[in-house]
Amino acid sequence: MDNKNSLKAQLISDFQTIEGRMNGAAKSAVHQVRQEALKTFETLGFPTIKHEEWKYSNVKNLVNQAFEFNAASDFSAQDVADSSIPNLEGNILYFVNGVYNAALSSIVSPASELQILTFSDAIKQEPALVEKYFNQYTDSQNNAFTALNTAFAHNGIFVHVPANTVVTQPVILRFIADARKVNVASQPRNLIVVGKRSEVQIAEAYRSLGENASFTNAVTEFFVEEEANVHYYKVQNESDKAYHIGTTSVLQAGKSVFTANTVTANGGFVRNNLNIKIDGEYAEANMFGLYIPNKKQHIDNHTAVDHAKPNSESNELYKGILKDNAVGVFNGKIFVREDAQKTNAFQSCKNVLMSENASMNTKPQLEIWADDVKCSHGTTTGQLNEDALFYMQARGISKDSARALLMLAFAQEVIDKMKIPAIKEYLQELIVDKIYQG
Repeated sequence: MDNKNSLKAQLISDFQTIEGRMNGAAKSAVHQVRQEALKTFETLGFPTIKHEEWKYSNVKNLVNQAFEFNAASDFSAQDVADSSIPNLEGNILYFVNGVYNAALSSIVSPASELQILTFSDAIKQEPALVEKYFNQYTDSQNNAFTALNTAFAHNGIFVHVPANTVVTQPVILRFIADARKVNVASQPRNLIVVGKRSEVQIAEAYRSLGENASFTNAVTEFFVEEEANVHYYKVQNESDKAYHIGTTSVLQAGKSVFTANTVTANGGFVRNNLNIKIDGEYAEANMFGLYIPNKKQHIDNHTAVDHAKPNSESNELYKGILKDNAVGVFNGKIFVREDAQKTNAFQSCKNVLMSENASMNTKPQLEIWADDVKCSHGTTTGQLNEDALFYMQARGISKDSARALLMLAFAQEVIDKMKIPAIKEYLQELIVDKIYQG
């Protein structure tokens, strides 16, 4: 039996071992979903480059390694200080190797503004809510990693914002992979329900520590009710030995606004799936992304926005700066259904290659079944503007500094979309350091 099949067999065996602990005494509706998801994973197996959706992202090196899931960690308050985002305020929740650490976390918003529970506690305390929303809009039937996460859905967070509520402090989910002793893995499942006419900011920040490999297989589900407004941020600063497969699924009701900002500064192998379904009139979806891989880092962004109802709008802008032997992938899909008349949908992906060995694979897709729409998509990949470089050098700026300044200006358009000042400042410094490397 090869390693790929061994990992699959190990995961199936692990499910059978911990099934009772996840489910408790009664056979819940959530656990029935878990069981079906495991069957799907057994059928699908891990994807290969023969799968169209994984054509440019080979997971062979990932599935050929052994990982300890939800491993114990001695991550401490000092480690928090060393890896914190300066001046960050809000509801800050720490998950270490996938497990919530209450001692390191801080919830400052009153219960009247939002409800925060671990996913496992939510299944017990809010079964009706969890059953109503859990796994209702994911690709778990077709995506092996999403099915795998669904089967093991136990760790993670449940956030419920009641109707007519403005949450004044952001909710920051900090996921730490502590790989200082062994290869570690986690599968956080996050479920976020935002009520009618409510507003909230949710951020996920991923960080890995240590010289060993880490594997994060994360799924976050958003349900955005009518006239709600959600700002979502995903920040990835992981090691060159970190594997990250993340799926964010969003279902929007009428007149809602959902804005996603995904910034990947570091990670050995990263795959981000962002799937949005606009299921109501006069709704708006915004997707902004920035990725800056260097060395042999591999960053893959797959996005899909599905316009199911008329009079909706989506805006998408992804930018990449690729150095050394880095590889980037962008696959962006826009679907406009037959009933979705008067849809406005715009998509753009722009990339700069800073070395001859860097490569970018792009595939914009547009499928329209309606006739009264305004849609556009496009992608560009090229080198730095030599005229601009020459102009700056002629005014006494060194070539390295000129290149860095041009790249920072290129990235700034996405960074300026961030609305949490501390995260914005943190990313600006991180990006400057990354651009100046090498």
